[in-house]
Formats: sequence, structure tokens, C-alpha cells
Amino acid sequence: MRDVVRAFKALSDETRIRILNILMEKECCVCEVMQALDISQTRASRNLSTLYNAGFLKLRKDGLWSLYSLNKEGTEDYLPDIVRAVTKALEGNSVAKLDREQLRKTERVGPSCAGKIRTCKIVS
Repeated sequence: MRDVVRAFKALSDETRIRILNILMEKECCVCEVMQALDISQTRASRNLSTLYNAGFLKLRKDGLWSLYSLNKEGTEDYLPDIVRAVTKALEGNSVAKLDREQLRKTERVGPSCAGKIRTCKIVS
């Protein structure tokens, strides 16, 4: 029961739902989340951690990069159903659409960009 409560608490925040939305598009580093949602590194990291701890995300290290993606092979069989519900709920949502558009404009630059917003930029 505790895991189910943790999962729904993780989704009780708009920023975390927006993060799930962009991670449905592609695997992201912290700075791509920062750029797409126009939020601070602290806010991005804290919310990614909450989603990770709830089982929604997996973390992959690639050298100095910390890359987050949806956890499709999770041990909790109900999580994919919740993610599908979020996906359906965001259909036609203008904020979700804008976030995905902003994500397409982000670019990873440098060996590691978490906390260094100047090294990741939105390309025009």
C-alpha cells in the first residue's frame, strides 16, 4: 500500500507531471529538464528524485551524464497504467504541448551540465 501512496503523491505536483510528460518523449539529463520547463537545477533534481523514488523513472549513467527515462520494466505492474492515464489526461493540454516543443529545442553541451545552465542551451 505504501508504494501506491508514494506513486500518487509523486503525481500530486504539476512540475512532476510536466517532467513525466517530457520524459515520455525522450531520455533527458537534468539540464534538458531545466531548459524545457524553465526551472532551476534544484527544482529539477528534487522532482526527478521524487519520481525516481516512486518508481516512475530509471537512472542511467553515461560518463558524467545522469540520464533519466521512464521506467518501463519496473517491478510495480500498476505504474505503466498510471503513466498511460497521465498521457491520456495530457492529450490536448497546451502546457504539455509547449513543454514538448521546448524539449525539442534543448541541446546537451559539455561533459556534464547538471547545475551549469550556461552549458546547456536552447537552440533556435
